[in-house]
Amino acid sequence: MDKPLKADELALINAYWRAANYLSVGQICLRANPLLSAPLTLDHVKARLLGHWGTTPGLNFIYAHLNRLIRMQDANVMLVTGPGHGGPGIVANTYLEGTYSEVYPEISTDLRGMEKLFRQFSWPGGISSHVGAEVPGSIHEGGELGYSLMHAYGAAFDNPDLIVACVVGDGEAETGALATSWHANKFLNPARDGAVLPILHLNGYKIASPTVLSRIRPDELEALLRGYGYAPMFVEGHEPEAMHQAMAATLDKAYAEIRAIQARGPDAPRPAWPMIVLRSPKGWTGPVVDGIATEGSWRSHQVPLSGLAETPGHLAILETWMKSYHAEELFGADGRLRPDLAALAPTGTRRMSANPHANGGLLLADLKLPAFADYALDVPVPGGTKGEATKVSGAFLRDVLRSNEAAANFRIFGPDETESNRLGPVFEATNRVFMDEIAPADLQLARDGRVMEILSEHMCQGWLEGYLLTGRHGLFSCYEAFIHIIDSMVNQHAKWLKVSKDVAWRKPIASLNYLLTSHVWRQDHNGFSHQDPGFIDHVVNKKASVVRVYLPPDANTLLSVMDHCLRSRDYINVIVAGKQPQAQWLDRDAAVGHCRRGLGVWEWASTSGTDAPEVVVACAGDVPTLEALAATQLLVEHFPALKLRFVNVVDLLALQAPSQHPHGLDDRVFDEMFPPGVPVVFAYHGYPALIHRLTYRRRNHDNFHVHGYREEGTTTTPFDMTVLNELDRFHLALAVVNSVPQLADKRDAFAGFVAGKLAVHKAYIEEHGDDLPEIRDWTWQGFTALR
Repeated sequence: MDKPLKADELALINAYWRAANYLSVGQICLRANPLLSAPLTLDHVKARLLGHWGTTPGLNFIYAHLNRLIRMQDANVMLVTGPGHGGPGIVANTYLEGTYSEVYPEISTDLRGMEKLFRQFSWPGGISSHVGAEVPGSIHEGGELGYSLMHAYGAAFDNPDLIVACVVGDGEAETGALATSWHANKFLNPARDGAVLPILHLNGYKIASPTVLSRIRPDELEALLRGYGYAPMFVEGHEPEAMHQAMAATLDKAYAEIRAIQARGPDAPRPAWPMIVLRSPKGWTGPVVDGIATEGSWRSHQVPLSGLAETPGHLAILETWMKSYHAEELFGADGRLRPDLAALAPTGTRRMSANPHANGGLLLADLKLPAFADYALDVPVPGGTKGEATKVSGAFLRDVLRSNEAAANFRIFGPDETESNRLGPVFEATNRVFMDEIAPADLQLARDGRVMEILSEHMCQGWLEGYLLTGRHGLFSCYEAFIHIIDSMVNQHAKWLKVSKDVAWRKPIASLNYLLTSHVWRQDHNGFSHQDPGFIDHVVNKKASVVRVYLPPDANTLLSVMDHCLRSRDYINVIVAGKQPQAQWLDRDAAVGHCRRGLGVWEWASTSGTDAPEVVVACAGDVPTLEALAATQLLVEHFPALKLRFVNVVDLLALQAPSQHPHGLDDRVFDEMFPPGVPVVFAYHGYPALIHRLTYRRRNHDNFHVHGYREEGTTTTPFDMTVLNELDRFHLALAVVNSVPQLADKRDAFAGFVAGKLAVHKAYIEEHGDDLPEIRDWTWQGFTALR
């Protein structure tokens, strides 16, 4: 085995590792007496020992060796830690590097600061036990396992100088998301992207049982990793001296191979990128407790010691364990790290904890956006033009790609649905990324493409998060029903954004933008499995400071919303829009004004004028808007004296009270639009309960009658989907008649009319397999001809 470390270098790097381990144990266990300058007592120990020791010494070991590589090569390296439980280790290393004290001056690099460092960990008013947004150098919370490697690759895209070291825990490696992530190397272009160095850390155990990859045969493990397209290098053992030499030699070799791959030129075959498999004991250097070793055991997963007050011998074990690191050899009496050890850390922005890519807002540049109004459809009269909303936005996104080609800071992500979602115009400017063989029959594939397609919503989400968190911009386009696959991931990103807004040194990043199309109301051909609008409900559970939801009714409003979202910062923007040809309602200027207000009265679809309305017909979503307008026209035809107000909502959260959401419409304005006591029939894109939830603090809430998706679906016609869920024009019109007291004597007759229409509809679709021509070809006629 190569031994690149001289005796003094070996002693120093081992001492640095000991220092990080000591600080890690101190954070988990101590609240005072940080250098054990006095005999340890229960008064010095936290009442509740919270944290995870098992993965921490391995992370500290990796961190020390990455620091050596950075100093030797002047390499630009950032670290993603999949085992987020290792928070004490990563915090310890950022403290040793000095970055932690720079961003939190109260945690100074002396005895007083060390005591505060220890006390704050897993402590009320302190920091969490995971590597969260509060930790400098982190882009990955790690509390929920599975996403580290996709975040790492997202960070590496379009960052040719960057190496992202990614520690993958062997428990994390059992998740489906991580198992798919190994394929990300098929999308990494050595000619324009950075590199990812996966470090699979096999410490043998999860919480209480062995990990799969640590127990399969070594040849099977190697074959698996080579099959994924990697060239694995193995570092295995438990004796510190031998392990330090092996890790140093292996990192040197991996780095040389990365640089060799990047030097081969743009036409070289897809490489087998190096990765490291580190097999070290769980809870390395941990104590023997009650005669049982915790090192190399599941018993070290969290805190190896417990019940210190009830079991006095455990206090002595803790003291012996901490003294085994010989802190007096590592820190001065004033608590400062020995100068020769401090010199082992890189300096400035070469420190992984100070790498600007890990605080992406520092590097974020505004997108160069074309004037979206130039792409607007000509709508001389409402309903007088047909268009495909997402195709129109596709032309806008095409030119966003062109305008930012030199900056290389914008990508589109999606699970093989870009063309299906009518965003095909983007392929006039770029291609899909593909690093393997391209067959003659293939279309729109290239190594330098900027559309990232893989049939894994997890991967698309993780790549985009990594891309955004390192200072770039992007869009995730997906079928509405299947975005639910990443429900848990968007949870974590929302939590990250929420916390980062309160971290002064974290700079704002570009928003996470979803375009959800192929939505519930036009999945009539795919059937029930493809019909689910519930992602909106999921997202609005997150903090109001983070989430935004938009339901543009046509192409021009979608353009305005898209431009707004691409300019925004620190939000999760959910845009739901259809892709099918449909009537267009607003011209360019009207669309801009409508989106700026968030919701508004469409006077051209209202009959109340300046009078108080007898009913308000409201809608949110493109198909609900179409059906609500058809219902309105039907009502005016039958009841020309009806005073009706038509309201369209594009910014869904404007419905909330301003005390609940910053976009909430002022209560006075809301009451003017939806007058108290006046019935409101609301046609909504998703589950009806959400509208009631959003409006429950409004004065007129009790008079809202919401029609939306009722979990009724099948393979049928587009109009029949609305009928099944009572969102169609006939049910909406009947709801108006049933809610307006002035029409009470007309209800039975109109109900009979509606029943007849629906019977004709049912018979026709069962005979012809398509909607009635009068439904399929319906157009907005306005009210003049009807009157």
